Amino acid sequence: MRKIRLALAATAASLALLAAGPVAAAASAPEATPAGAEPLIIDGGYADEAPWAARMFVDGDERCSASIIAPTWILTADHCVGRGEHTFRIGSTDQHSGGTMATGVDIHTHYFADIALVELDRPVDTAYAELADSSGDVRVGDTAQVYGWGATCTDRPERECQSRYLKYANVDVTSTNCRDAGWGTAICAQRGDGIPAGGDSGGPMFNDDVQVGVASTSDRRSRTAYTSVIEYRDWIRSVSGV
Repeated sequence: MRKIRLALAATAASLALLAAGPVAAAASAPEATPAGAEPLIIDGGYADEAPWAARMFVDGDERCSASIIAPTWILTADHCVGRGEHTFRIGSTDQHSGGTMATGVDIHTHYFADIALVELDRPVDTAYAELADSSGDVRVGDTAQVYGWGATCTDRPERECQSRYLKYANVDVTSTNCRDAGWGTAICAQRGDGIPAGGDSGGPMFNDDVQVGVASTSDRRSRTAYTSVIEYRDWIRSVSGV
């Protein structure tokens, strides 16, 4: 049975961050900007490969970022999912081409946190994001990496400047137990060389090559909050077996 919980409209509006590494994530951006890409998440750089990356579309429209954590399981934010057909382009840094397309057939949301799991209609063979499993996987003062296809501007509507190509930025962790996400326990961080924006919702935060967070909120200037994977690890395991 399909399980969907819609956020209240007011809450969803405050979370639309964003609505926007790794087993084999890019450690640095290519020297050249991909053809047709907006220059410079906001600032940061471009990922050169990301087999675990998933771009979410709802009824064909660009919606959020996500990660694939097992052959048939996508991890994203609660406020990204809702009514409509959810499809994913997996394993490509270009949201318009490449990788593998799959459709979500079952959505599971957590009642107390901005986190969701989407089951796919078929297995996808790629390198999956490894999930954090202990509090030692991220600490205050760490520099973490965040990924997404979100907005690249602050001077016009976010939908006018969302990146065609997957971007990443380094952010500095300020708390591993904050409440700045829409709801639930989050990892808070401040801007390093970039900051998430609209479209990056649901995208991953990696620290030392394991996913520690799921993008929830951002002020697009200096602060962001990612729902803690560690805090909700048991829930992820109970639903997906991962």
